[in-house]
Amino acid sequence: MLFRKRRARAEARARRAAVTGFVALDRRLPVSEAVRTLLRKAFPDHWSFLLGELALYSFLVLVVTGSYLTLFFRPGTAQVVYHGSYVPLQGLPMSEAYASTLDISFAVRGGLLIRQMHHWAALMFVAALTVHMLRVFFTGAFRRPREANWMVGVTLFLLALLEGFAGYSLPDDLLSGTGLRTAHTIVLSIPVVGTYLSDFMWGGVYPGQLLIPRLYILHVLFVPGILIALIAAHLALVVYLKHTQWASRGRTNTNVVGQPMFPQFTAKSMGLSAMVFGVVALISGLAQINPIWTYGPYRTDQVATDAQPDWYVGFLEGALRLMPPWENSVAGHTFMWNVLIPAVILPGLVFTVLYLYPYVEKWATGDLREHHLCDRPRDNPTRTGLGVAAIVFYAVLLLAGGNDVIAYSFHVSVNALTWIFRVTVVVGPVVSYAVTKRLCLALQAHDRRLLEEGTPTGKVVQSVYGEIGTGHAPVPAEQRYRVLVRDIPVPLERPGTEASRGDRLRAALNRWYYGERVDMPVSDEERGQIARRTLDPASRAEATARQETTASSEEAASSRKTASPTDTVTRPDEE
Repeated sequence: MLFRKRRARAEARARRAAVTGFVALDRRLPVSEAVRTLLRKAFPDHWSFLLGELALYSFLVLVVTGSYLTLFFRPGTAQVVYHGSYVPLQGLPMSEAYASTLDISFAVRGGLLIRQMHHWAALMFVAALTVHMLRVFFTGAFRRPREANWMVGVTLFLLALLEGFAGYSLPDDLLSGTGLRTAHTIVLSIPVVGTYLSDFMWGGVYPGQLLIPRLYILHVLFVPGILIALIAAHLALVVYLKHTQWASRGRTNTNVVGQPMFPQFTAKSMGLSAMVFGVVALISGLAQINPIWTYGPYRTDQVATDAQPDWYVGFLEGALRLMPPWENSVAGHTFMWNVLIPAVILPGLVFTVLYLYPYVEKWATGDLREHHLCDRPRDNPTRTGLGVAAIVFYAVLLLAGGNDVIAYSFHVSVNALTWIFRVTVVVGPVVSYAVTKRLCLALQAHDRRLLEEGTPTGKVVQSVYGEIGTGHAPVPAEQRYRVLVRDIPVPLERPGTEASRGDRLRAALNRWYYGERVDMPVSDEERGQIARRTLDPASRAEATARQETTASSEEAASSRKTASPTDTVTRPDEE
């Protein structure tokens, strides 16, 4: 009884303190409005929307583990003689950065676990960002009004690559030093300004003394600060613009259906965060990654065998290995095309296309409506084919980055393998685009057949004419809704000869983008319902205003027809 009373009094004091604190904050800040808005926010319940949260919680693991590592890491390039816990390297000269990384791995309590958690979380962060962006691309969730949020996401992805490369280079071991040597060559390949950039970044002749300290500041301060700001902006835009949703009964282009933030979404999200922390810790305790003590300290006259970068920058390594050795000298400046094109121009083109794709698609298709329903990838074969072609292009470059390891493992000629990759990097995306587009159209034809014939029941039936076949049941209403409600514009009409060249090009791209499709068997009533459900908010508001205006006009006309000459009309000044 005594402990129960004490607990009740403690709970009452805690409740009063919470109320007092909330009131104090609410008087100074718009706390109640913000809390009310967030608690009423509808969050998606489909698993694919958790990919962004997976990236967010991986980033939190990075922040926590990275903060711990900064307490022990020394980003110095001064040479010291190692006398630490790892006996095989004792007495060797090495940089302060490499020696402190060894101390973290072997002398700091829990240091190796935290360091491997940091590395695994970095890989998971970039992977989750990549898959999340692919989900957004294939479902068309980047379209109006979310173009700005797509650009924020692309910037996050670019900064994640930079952050990963900077952290990968900090230990100053032989493997990361080989990567920095490649980066130095890439900087020097930039015409005219390459040597000046190299002197500025490395602080003189390679390897210099300033790059590791500068990468450290970039890795722990500048890039994380920008990432945190962009993540906050990204989440704010998600809350403001609302999430996209898959087409299903009760979900249209003008409403938002989901689970409230509390308690459903909060419980699900907290469970996912706990799983991310737990899985990263488990993998880090069981699977070794980046054992820098086996590579040794970096020396400029040595190169690590089987040197491979992390997977997210492996495509650059592959592009460098596939590019022919082309060089030209113009006005005393050497143009190293074998480095400039694959390592500077190619990434620039890739990210330029990523940034501009929503606007290019909007111009080519002439689609200016708002879209809040997700596309099924099969319903937009051209976009899906382009995405698969980009994935194949990246995969071929990634495999080419390990052509020496593949050749050694399978006992094939590295030169022959290089030529195979050179042909595949050109032919593979084209073939994958054509095959993917055919598959999408075949899946649409399969959907049409299901709507016409129904789903097979597995039962053998015999008709009145003696014909034996399989039985079919009507397609479930939910599946029928998902197949029929497609937010896909109709292709533009072919312009006449008097149209401008830009209009003709736009019409041709529009027909290429939307021309091939399989129409579904729908009645006129169903077609009208689909049009109403896919109507964007602006068009729906205009239609509603037009209906209200028409209704009021008809009501006024009806009242004029039914009024008699003896009716009394009340004027405003007589009321």
